[in-house]
Amino acid sequence: MNANKGNITMLHGAGGTVMHDLVKNYIVKYFGGIGNAEVPLEALDDAAVVGDTVLKSDSHAVKPIFFPGGDIGRLAISGTVNDIAVLGAEPYALACGLVLEEGLAIADFEKILASMRQTCQEAGVGVVTGDTKVVEKGSLGGCVINVSGVGRRTEALERNLKVVKQFRSDFKARWILDSNLKPGDKILLSGTIGDHGLAVLSAQEGLSFGSSIKSDVKPLSRLIQRLLGEVGGITAMKDPTRGGLADALNEFSEKSHIGILVHEDKIPIRKDVKAACEMLGLDPLEVGNEGKIVISVVKEKAEEVLKLLKTTEEGKEAEIIGEATKDFSGVAMQTVVGGKRIIQRPVGDPVPRIC
Repeated sequence: MNANKGNITMLHGAGGTVMHDLVKNYIVKYFGGIGNAEVPLEALDDAAVVGDTVLKSDSHAVKPIFFPGGDIGRLAISGTVNDIAVLGAEPYALACGLVLEEGLAIADFEKILASMRQTCQEAGVGVVTGDTKVVEKGSLGGCVINVSGVGRRTEALERNLKVVKQFRSDFKARWILDSNLKPGDKILLSGTIGDHGLAVLSAQEGLSFGSSIKSDVKPLSRLIQRLLGEVGGITAMKDPTRGGLADALNEFSEKSHIGILVHEDKIPIRKDVKAACEMLGLDPLEVGNEGKIVISVVKEKAEEVLKLLKTTEEGKEAEIIGEATKDFSGVAMQTVVGGKRIIQRPVGDPVPRIC
């Protein structure tokens, strides 16, 4: 092996092209093709499918461990729950690995555990096993948390798939996958973008944006099961975390071999988040989120999915932001000034250690 390949940088963990290349060129190189998963590692979906079980493992090293609107514990539970849920599964059980730094205040540790318990209750799932380690002071910035989980098929998922097949007779997927998009599918976004990344950045740098920007971090599993079971027609879902909406849309496009056109005036974004991004030179489409879903749905059911979303606290600011198309490849945005802008996969999330 060539030993002169450089070193790991922060970009390798920030979503976007650098991280995806690391995963494809190294991790998949050694672990791809092993086992009999229906949705395997090399598919690079948000979780894997083994039999009728969805499996996910997610580690969180957010800095700082407390930030406006959340903390590392709420983030760790929500991240794993949401990655299971977007494949259409119901989270069933979680395992938690805690790596604690010497010197972490017991009071802070207890706050994190209480937050994790609250988030589990919101998601309807529990931590049933785990592991705890302690490392030397100065190693972590407080703690690192891994949460792994399993999910199971539900009647809501089965109903959703039947609805999709009513409008797409050739649909054969058993799960909600990134590769399921077809021309005409509508793209929905469940709420405003950029909230989480800007909240963490404000805590990292001690910035004040003249407003109360808070993280959107929350578990979305119960909302997703409602959408699947009460309306249906959903073909793909992602939570746009590292790399933001831009990265999520490009994953849909690449895996489904289809173009996606989104409309700038339909993408929900808070005025203070937009102003902060402009001030800092950030693209809000590339900033990570932890409580939103990007949804692809057959066009015949899009308005019904949107209507249900808007009745919920998690989806009250939802919008139909675009559609899948065969007219071009990649992702483009129709701008408010009339032209089109290519939305490329970002190099990485512009805010480090947001999760």
